[in-house]
This record gives sequence, structure tokens and C-alpha cells, in this order.
Amino acid sequence: MVPLKKSISGIRGIFGKDLTLKDILQFCSNFAPLIKSKKCVIGNDTRPSGDMVRETAIAALLERGIDVYNLGMVPTPVVFREARRYGAGLIITSSHNPLEWNGLKFIIDGRGPNEKEFEKILQEKKHSGGKIGTESKISSKYVQEAAKIIGKARQRPKIAIDAGGGAALDIAPRLLKAIGCQVQVINSKRGPDPTADPLTRLVGISKKVDIGFAFDLDGDRLVVVKDGKKQSPDATLALGVSKALDLGYKRFCLSIDTSVAVEKYILNNGGVVIRSKVGEANVIDMMLKKKCQAGGEGSSGGFILPEFNMCRDGILTSGLVAAMNGAKVDEIIQLVAIYSQLRTKIGIESHLHDKTLEKFQKMLKGKFGDIITIDGVKAIVDENTWALVRKSNTEDIIRISVESNDLQKAKRIQKDITALVKESHDQVR
Repeated sequence: MVPLKKSISGIRGIFGKDLTLKDILQFCSNFAPLIKSKKCVIGNDTRPSGDMVRETAIAALLERGIDVYNLGMVPTPVVFREARRYGAGLIITSSHNPLEWNGLKFIIDGRGPNEKEFEKILQEKKHSGGKIGTESKISSKYVQEAAKIIGKARQRPKIAIDAGGGAALDIAPRLLKAIGCQVQVINSKRGPDPTADPLTRLVGISKKVDIGFAFDLDGDRLVVVKDGKKQSPDATLALGVSKALDLGYKRFCLSIDTSVAVEKYILNNGGVVIRSKVGEANVIDMMLKKKCQAGGEGSSGGFILPEFNMCRDGILTSGLVAAMNGAKVDEIIQLVAIYSQLRTKIGIESHLHDKTLEKFQKMLKGKFGDIITIDGVKAIVDENTWALVRKSNTEDIIRISVESNDLQKAKRIQKDITALVKESHDQVR
């Protein structure tokens, strides 16, 4: 049995095995007291178990006196948007995990829960009955409101969309058409994660159109395909950032593992950059604390515009990128492509993560430049090169990321850092 994954980003597991209907009832019952408005929007992606989990979740919320507003099958960003109106939201999704998985993503006051709130959702406790809530079916004004933020695409670009059978299949084309794009939709049967898929058909079609977009099952992740090449997640984020700068936003928050190319672009265009821990919820938490206007997470290609949505919003981002000048898009992609990121992981027992990182940090002294400990240990080698070592919150692994504008240099540093982590682990065992 695979352990249930629990983090402030949500709860995920293989449905019917480590995630059961009993779990759904418990977590949703625990979530209900956190809903101050007593109103909750709910939606699900296209997983086979989606309807069953959604109806179970609705039953739990109704029993706890919550009025439920059912959006049906919609992308995650749509539920986040509507949750602003109603006060809370619940998404039935396991994001980019395989189809047999499912999960719950919670929304409180337009954002994901913080750590204290999430602890309450996980608690084992009994609930007494009371007033029963009501259920209503609703629709969303997401397309009209997103189009207003984006503005018109003046060049009427030709866009190809691969929704991968996910929840973005209807709403992404509608948004792109609303801003003036010519849209071709591919009814792809690929897997749920476009970041891991070669996107062969979209890559081929992208040579004949201006740009291609691929989404994961719940529509919060976006992959950009341009001129026959699948672009990196950092390129997706950089494109969103560029459009945000054009719209007048200046204060950005980036996760600690986001490419230095994105940070340099912001600074060179008069912006300010604040760094946060890795993870969508951590980026948003820092955005709220530091009053950032935009930003995101490079590793997932997740652009966030909190004025519109306090989540990764792949659908909004696709519209922002489509509305950009084609030459500008090429410029941004080329800037990010100068840098290479290498990622690896080492199997290390969870209970030794902290001790290993402490020992590793001591061993780094004198070997590199500045050390940043916002999230794990990040060594700044020079203005174009860094290495980040951080623990996984859900697995017995430590992750190692290295970036440089010199690929061979990045490989050498990755080898050296990996050796130091293993040595640190050996010394604390």
C-alpha cells in the first residue's frame, strides 16, 4: 500500500487503497469548521473516481451545515476563482498524478490552508450532527474575468491546445478565443502529466502554429511548446512574469529553486524579487506577507497572479502568453535556455534528513560563496550558478538541484554536492 500523501498542497492517494471514502468523509468533516462563511464551492477534474469522491465530499459538508455550490467538472483555477466569492472551496483532484489516484485540495479565503489550518483538517475526531446545508449547481464567470485581465491578442495568433483529456478541455479554448486567438484543439490521450510526457503530436503541430499549450488533468500546470520544442517549466514561468511586467507589476515572489534567469529578467526590468520556500502554498504565503504582485514556482512552471487567483493558474497563463508579441516570446525563451538545470535525488531516511542537512551545511563552509537556508541549503557559487539541497516532506529522499549557464560546470558541481550529501549522511547514521 502506498502511504497517503498529506501536505498543505493537498491530500493524495490511490483511490480505494490508501485513499478511501471514509478518509474523504473525515477530512471534509474536519474542513467544515474552518469555513467561516458556511459556503463552499466544489469541483473535480476528469479522473474516473471524480464524481464518486465529489458526491461523498458534498455529503460530508452538507452534514456539517455547509451550503455547497457545485461547479461539476472544472479546472482547479476556476474553483479558486469562485471560492473568492463564496469564502471557501474544495477541489477533487490529484493534479498530475496517475489516473488511479485522487485527492482533495482545500481553499480558505481564496488561498490554500496554512500549516495550522491543515493540521486541523488531518485530526482524528468525531463530529456531532446539526443543521444540514443545501446544495446548488452554479457556473463560473472565469473566462470573462480572465479575458478582462489579459486584454486582446492583437496579432490573432494561431494556438494549438493539448488538454490531455483534462478539465481544461473546454475552458482553455474558450478563453483563448475570447481574447482573439485562432485555436486548434488536440484530443490527446496522453498521460495526466504534460511535464513528463514528450507531447509528440503537439511538438509536431507547433511548427505550423505560433505556439502550443499543454495542461495537466486539473488545469493548474501549463507546458509551453514553441517551434517544435517543449520548453522548460522555468520558461513558462518567465513568460508569465514578462507579461506581468508589461501590465505594470513590479514586486515578485519566486521559489528558491526558480531559475536565476527569471530573477535577472525581473531585476533588469525594474522589478523586485523576494524568494520563498519551494511549493505553491509557500510561494503564496510569502506573497501575502510581503505584498508581492506576481511570481511563482519555476520547478512546476506555476505562474501566480494573486490579484486574480491565489494558485498556479495554467489557463490564465496561457492567455497571458498568447497575448504577448511573438518576438518577445522568443526572446524570453532564449534567455532561459542559456541556463541548464540538473535535478537528482538521494535515498535518505526521513528521520535523518535534518541531521544530514546540518552536517552538509557545515561541510560547505569555504567551498562556495553565500549560503541561503530559506528551504534546505542553497549555495550561491557565482551570479550564474547555484546548488540547492532540500529534504522531501513526503518521501525518504533528499533532492539536489543545480543550475548554471555552463552545463559542464553544473555537472561537476552536481557530482561534488552529491558526494558531500552522501558523506554527510554516512557521518550521521
